Amino acid sequence: MIRILLADDHPLTRSGLAAWIEKEEGMELVALAEDGEAAWEALQELRPDLALLDIEMPGGNGIDLAARIAKSGLKTKVLMLTAYSAQQYVMASVRAGAKGFILKSAPLEELRRAVFDTARGIFYLDPSVSLVRDGEPPQELSPREREVLVLAGQGMPASEVAALLSITERTVAAHLTSIYGKLSARNKTEAILLALKKGIVLLEELQLLGEERNGP
Repeated sequence: MIRILLADDHPLTRSGLAAWIEKEEGMELVALAEDGEAAWEALQELRPDLALLDIEMPGGNGIDLAARIAKSGLKTKVLMLTAYSAQQYVMASVRAGAKGFILKSAPLEELRRAVFDTARGIFYLDPSVSLVRDGEPPQELSPREREVLVLAGQGMPASEVAALLSITERTVAAHLTSIYGKLSARNKTEAILLALKKGIVLLEELQLLGEERNGP
C-alpha cells in the first residue's frame, strides 16, 4: 500500500485526485494540503511513501518543497504534478530531488503508472514531455558506464549493481563518478535525466527494467 500526501492549491484538482486515489487499489491517501507549508507539516508528522506535489503553490512551491524533503532525510519520494512541460521545470524538479514528473493533462492510467514507478524508486518522466536537445553533442559513455547508470537510476544500491555486473562496489562508484563528470550531473537522478535528454538512455529501458525488478 502506497501512502500518499497530495498537495495542490486548486480545489477541483485536489478533490478530484483525492477521490481517484481513494478508489485505486494499492494506494492510501493520508493527507491533503493546499499550500507548501501545510504539506511540509503533514510530511514531517505522517512520513508518507509518496508526495504528489503541484509546482505552483502558495506557502512554498513544489520544487522548494521537494528540496526541503531531500535535505531533511525523509524517505518520501516526490512526484511532481504540473501543467507546465517546459524543460526548466523538469530540470529544476529533478535537481530538487523529485523522482517523477507528470503533467496534469496525463490520462489516469499514466498517472497510476507514475505513482507506482516513483514510489518504487523508478525514475518517471511524462511521455509527452519533450526533452529537446540543446545542440550540445553528448559525451559518450562506455557500455559498462551505461549499464551502471541504467541500473543505478532505478534506485538499485551499489552493492546490488556490483553483484549483478560482477564488479566491486568501488568500481561502481568509480563509474558513477565518471558518468557525473561526462554528463555534468550532481546525482543519479540528474544523470538519468540528462542521459534521456541527450538520447544516451531511452525511457522505455528504465521502465522495462523497473517492471522486471518489481513485478507487475
